[in-house]
Amino acid sequence: MRKEFACFTGLLAAFLLVLTVRPTFAQDPPFGGTIFIGPDIITSSDSTTFQSVSYSGQGSRTMYDRRVNNWITVNAYLFDASFDDGLTAEIQVNPEFDSTSAALAEAQKYGWVIGQLPTALRADVQTVWIHKGIQPFGGGNNNLLIHIGQADLYAADGILEETFVHEASHTSLDAAHASAPGWLAAQAADGNFISTYARDFPNREDIAESFLLYLAVRYRSDRISQSLAETILQTMPNRISYFDNQSFDMYPISTPTTSVDEPFTPDFPKTFVLFQNYPNPFNPSTTIQFDLPRRSEVRLSIYNINGQLVRTLIDRKFDAGSHGVLWDGRDERGRQATSGLFVTRMKAGEFVQHSKMLLIK
Repeated sequence: MRKEFACFTGLLAAFLLVLTVRPTFAQDPPFGGTIFIGPDIITSSDSTTFQSVSYSGQGSRTMYDRRVNNWITVNAYLFDASFDDGLTAEIQVNPEFDSTSAALAEAQKYGWVIGQLPTALRADVQTVWIHKGIQPFGGGNNNLLIHIGQADLYAADGILEETFVHEASHTSLDAAHASAPGWLAAQAADGNFISTYARDFPNREDIAESFLLYLAVRYRSDRISQSLAETILQTMPNRISYFDNQSFDMYPISTPTTSVDEPFTPDFPKTFVLFQNYPNPFNPSTTIQFDLPRRSEVRLSIYNINGQLVRTLIDRKFDAGSHGVLWDGRDERGRQATSGLFVTRMKAGEFVQHSKMLLIK
């Protein structure tokens, strides 16, 4: 029996969470899902190991297609992709693209981006499946799954490369590390998760959610704020040490910008800010982030368009820094809110700011 595809994530899937807290971990995770945190961890202008693809004809291949949530067998366009670190992969393009030239364009496009991933994340990638559609990406089964409509959405948000890091972590890291005693000990020692997605699915998502931010804080610290770096370092120091000790081959990413012995000095935000929720519009959940330049009593409330209070999300003190909270679309009684326009109101001392958001069902 074919093993079911290991994991699929994407713009919508990362927020299909509920506000639950595991008793072992007292703190709330700082983020909802990590692919949305930093659009510049890897960019389109960064180096790639991708060399070329060569067309090897059409052949029968069994691929997973999220549009039908099942396996399909098709006469796929086949391309052999090569990378300059010696790795290879077969890129299988759904015949719905109608021509060899159209399929080749897709294979080249995504071969380039996949080549930007560290060697350690491509080590177990043997095949790549490419379909049309706006369904979530996936990783696992020695594969990366791409739906190009969703890829365009990721690219528009600047997180296409970050999403590939997440999915390739499933493909090449989960089997060896997700249940490793050292990793489980690091989880327990940290006492928290970096995101609610990792917290709610710790066996399946913690490696992938954590590795992207490890890459950011160790190898791309010049591309993220110091307050974000400090949040990462404070939340998952033992996971970072675990990754440090694995001696991962990070080529073509450059030398680490920080070391174990040189953590960041905190650089807190200079002003109070309530950011636009993300995603927006949303269904059913969204993350609201805010900055505090100093320790403050924060009240974050949701109102409907008539000015009626729907939910008070937080009402307590927070340390200086960048913070985030998930709204699951429910009111104070746990009832699902109806579709419509809502207003977020943040009050921290004398600071008050509002932001609009749209719930669509």
